[in-house]
Order: sequence, then structure tokens, then C-alpha cells
Amino acid sequence: MSGRAEQRGGRVLFVTAVRLRRGPRGLQLDDQTCAGLARWAESFGHVTYMGIEQPADLEDDTTVTWVDIADLDCRDRLTVVALPFAYKIGRFFKDYTSTRQVLGEEIAKADHLCFTLGYLFGDWAAVAALEATKQNRDYAVWFDRVEHDVIRRTLPAIPLKRRIKEVVTLPVMVRYHHHLIRHSKLGLFQGQDTLKAYADYSDNPHCVYDVHTQSSDLINAAALEEKTERVQSGAPLKILYVGRASEMKGPLDWVDAIATAAQTSVPLQAKWIGDGPLLADMKQKISALELEDQIELPGFSSDREAILAEMRDADLFVYCHKTQESPRCLIEALVSGCPIVGYQSSYSDDLVHQNDGGLGTPLNDPAALSATIQDLHENRGKLAQLIKAAAADGSRFDEQTLYAHRADLIREYA
Repeated sequence: MSGRAEQRGGRVLFVTAVRLRRGPRGLQLDDQTCAGLARWAESFGHVTYMGIEQPADLEDDTTVTWVDIADLDCRDRLTVVALPFAYKIGRFFKDYTSTRQVLGEEIAKADHLCFTLGYLFGDWAAVAALEATKQNRDYAVWFDRVEHDVIRRTLPAIPLKRRIKEVVTLPVMVRYHHHLIRHSKLGLFQGQDTLKAYADYSDNPHCVYDVHTQSSDLINAAALEEKTERVQSGAPLKILYVGRASEMKGPLDWVDAIATAAQTSVPLQAKWIGDGPLLADMKQKISALELEDQIELPGFSSDREAILAEMRDADLFVYCHKTQESPRCLIEALVSGCPIVGYQSSYSDDLVHQNDGGLGTPLNDPAALSATIQDLHENRGKLAQLIKAAAADGSRFDEQTLYAHRADLIREYA
């Protein structure tokens, strides 16, 4: 550890790739990041948060609920710094020297350092790690997914010019990240997929989770009993997914799996809540299969309570994730007593390893996923037990406990 006094209530610096934007009343962040900042402020005397400023002419992500930083309760113990949007090589090198100076000044003022790595050009968190090493400072690295795997698996869906750039730079990015992990004092890796990908390069790796569910969000006993009684009555299965309709989420596989189950006489009502680039393709496919009465696409919802209510009401959370990421929606489903059933991964296996509140199926095989749905329909007692097991697995994921655990690690090692 560094020679600075390690004590509760110090100054912590986070450098991330999270988008900021300038609103009418100053800088804004998404609502989930703001919830996390409130938790960090409970564990540190001051929080400095550095993110990427979204250009004014960039099309806004409709799935983001923006919050004015000025309105946060922890505002008096919070400094938010906007860094340049520099993912193009030329812009990155143009801004490199001035941005590294800003990073260096904040690093020198902080007691604890945590950098969220994820890319090559424009990844200011990686530059912060280089600067921390230069200043002989200990730091933590945070990975919320296996970025090189995500890029590799989504290459066919991106434009040719960018695809060529990614193919050329990907090996460099992987080696760069491994180098920065080796020089860190703490590796925070979200979920088992991310831990397995990077643990060998860290002297101090930890599997952690980033959630925003409270203990009060856990499905109550009465609702759980009502759900299990309903599925055992033979009522149509209520199937749900919440997330972006993008290539890495496998939305067309999801439609195929649901459609095959419906066509094999499984009574069901399915819903995908979210928007994204493949939403129109989903609608077209559903229409071609004449399943509009059984598959609903209501679009994006920013109402967190309404989404959790949908999860508590659903019998199955069916997913087709294709990359090594750590989607929060699976945890939220378990907290809501909704079994997770979909493409198997180390991440999803770990979430349910205590009580088996989910079932994994082979990657890129919607037919196998559909067969699992059909089996659960035909074995309603098994489904009822799966629902109870999901609620039990979800009970360990509350925001306050998990944030406090990560804060303790950062205070001790970084």
C-alpha cells in the first residue's frame, strides 16, 4: 500500500468510461451511477468521479434516465470531472497530454484510487493507471465485462471500417489491460466470467457484483406463494426479459426460443422490455410468425419499480446473452423470485450456485432453450421449486452490503 494513512473517510478517486452530459443545470449522470455515488459517499469522506463527456451532437441513448448532479444528496462530498470524448485515435493523442495532467492532479489529491478499464484509445482510466504507476501510487482496477470478448463476438455487426480497426488493435488492447492489471494492487472483477478472464494477471483478484437492489426489493413470502400456486395450477407461463435489443443480448434467438415453445403447445405470454437497434427486426419476426398475441415488445421503461414488479410477476426470466458480460438484470430477476433460464455462462452459474435458482442451456442454441421452457411447462412442480430457489439465491444481493464490501477492499489495498 501507499504511505498515505489508510482510514475510513478518506478521499477516493474513480476514473471510468461512464457517460456524462451537460444539461441546463450543469453535469448529469445516469440514475444508476448516481445511486452508486450515494453508496460510495457512505464509505468515503469525499468522492471524485471522472467520466466521459458525451458530445452535444451525439444521439442520446433513450434507455438512460439522466439526473442532475446538483440534486444529489451527497453533492457536498462529491466532485465530478468531465473528460474528453476521444475514442478516435487522432482526438485521443490531441487530448492526451492535457488530460493526463488533469488525471495526475486528481491522483495526487486522492487517498484511494480505482480505475474502470475497458478499451484502448479514449480509455482515460487506463491512462490514469499509467500515471498512478508513475507517481508510485497503488490502485485498483475494475472490469465489469470481458471487453475483448464482447468486441470479438460483435464484430460482424459493426461497420467494415471500424471492424478493421478493432481487429488490428484488439491484441494490443488485451496486452495493455494485462499490463495494467499486473501493476495494480487490487483486481475487482464483476462476476465469474470476468474473474476467470483476468484473475491470472492479478496478484489480488476478487469477484464482486454491481447491483442496485435493496433488501426491501426481495419478493415477499406472500407473493412468492401466490406465484408458485399459479404455476402449479397450469396457468400460461409468464416469460420476461429486460434489456437492450442489441446483438450481444441475442434478441432474435430469444424470439426463436419463445416461438418454438409456443408452436409446441406451451401456453405462454412473453414480454421483452427495452429498445435497441434490433427491436424492428424482432417485431418483423414476431409478425411473420403471427405471434403478436403472445409476444409483447412494450419498449423501454425507466420506471424501476414497475420493472421489478414485472419481474416479481414473471415465472421465467429467459435470456440469450452471447458475450462474457455481467448483466445486472439476472440479479434483479433472482431478487424478484424469477428463475433465470438461458445461455449458460460462468457468471450465471455463480449467481445460482447456492440454491440452483436457474437453468443454463448451450450458447447459440435457441432450440435447446425452448426445450427447457417446454420441460418446465410440463413439470410445474419443478418450476415451483425453481421459483423458490431463485428467491433464495437473490437474497444475498443487496446494494448496501455489496458496496460496503468493495469499499473495504479499496480502502485496504488501493
